[in-house]
Amino acid sequence: MKIRTLALATAAGVALATALPVAASAQDAIYVPLFTYRTGAFAGSGIPIANGMSDYLNMLNERDGGIGGVKLLIEECETGYDTKKGVECYEQVKGKNPVITSPYSTGITLQLIPKAAVDKIPMLSMAYGLSASADGNIFPWIFNPPATYWDGASVFIKHVADKEGGLDKLKGKKIGLIHLDAPFGKEPITLLEKLAKDYGFELKLYPVAAAEMQNQSALWLGVRRDRPDWIYLQGWGAMNPTAVKEAAKVNFPMEKLVGVWWAGGDDDARAGADQAKGYKSLSFHAAGAEFPVIKDIQKFVVEKGKSQVDKAKVGENLYNRGVYNSMLIAEAIRNAQKITGKKAVTGEDVRRGMESLEISEARLKELGMEGFAAPVKISCSDHNGHHKVYVASWDGQKWTKGSDWMEPMKDKVRPLLEEAAKDYADKNAGWPKRTEACDKAS
Repeated sequence: MKIRTLALATAAGVALATALPVAASAQDAIYVPLFTYRTGAFAGSGIPIANGMSDYLNMLNERDGGIGGVKLLIEECETGYDTKKGVECYEQVKGKNPVITSPYSTGITLQLIPKAAVDKIPMLSMAYGLSASADGNIFPWIFNPPATYWDGASVFIKHVADKEGGLDKLKGKKIGLIHLDAPFGKEPITLLEKLAKDYGFELKLYPVAAAEMQNQSALWLGVRRDRPDWIYLQGWGAMNPTAVKEAAKVNFPMEKLVGVWWAGGDDDARAGADQAKGYKSLSFHAAGAEFPVIKDIQKFVVEKGKSQVDKAKVGENLYNRGVYNSMLIAEAIRNAQKITGKKAVTGEDVRRGMESLEISEARLKELGMEGFAAPVKISCSDHNGHHKVYVASWDGQKWTKGSDWMEPMKDKVRPLLEEAAKDYADKNAGWPKRTEACDKAS
């Protein structure tokens, strides 16, 4: 696997290196590997996220000298969104004492979940991965805030109900799910099948094979034949702009096509040209470059030539998604330092920091993120929080806020998650009982 060093504890001027350096000691740095994909069919989505993730952490090094007086050692490992390569990346970095991993792939996450507790390395699968891993009683080393795929699907259904006049109006409706035919794409099916029974709508599934992401003509002819009232798009990479273009071709009402938060890239919507106006996507943070945190990234990283981002794309939706991901990592590290009184924290410390993480409105303001995202609170039993999301709307040029913040259907989601978590443990012989103590929120 190709590993790129993005920031060294001892050399502020190092922006990019091709060789794998000698691992910094615990006294030198806090090691944060980033699993990214700048190549392959998913690169269109992976590149802006990789840039946002690395730029935020590099900004902390450049502006603050790291976190709590300790520099961050940041490295990217290229996965190509390939599960096998992702596992190889993990095996390469785990011996260097990473304080956390962030696989950025549901497939990779599923393979690494059993390894986290054994290797004492917490995993952040931020709003992706196994929805059931929100249950901290079963998965004490896995964290997936701020919302699960099941939360997202429930908010989509709430949005449909709001537009149709109430949940009772869903009876007899036809709702389609266009999804990547992979673990990521299949994640919301369980929840949507449950809601279809509860509210009487018909669920139509439209799987898209990875090899057919850019060849969806036949699928959309099927959509035109079936005439679903609404479509939820659980897509990623090249699949998303293709879906938006094909929806426009068959004149599907764009305001009734709603993507999961990973289908909300600016380039996804741009692909539909003028006809994409009104396309929607769920989101849990804002787009735009007007926030103080984004301006600091521009000042301390981008303008100094220490970023790979196209300056015109700073502040786009998926770039900001990467920033949000790294903010969670940084705040968990900071919280771990506070809990333990240590500067050079370990993976075990950061697990505690993540599990008792609480990011208030006041803290978001301190971070330069006022209005950027909703507060986050994670607990021992709830490693997700099932936080509010909103529906973003494409105005033809940019993403705008198309709805108020909406609560997921927690009463529907949480019992299913706990049942699925127990089922996971039962099916994996010898799954360890939780022994980790709980910390109170800081």
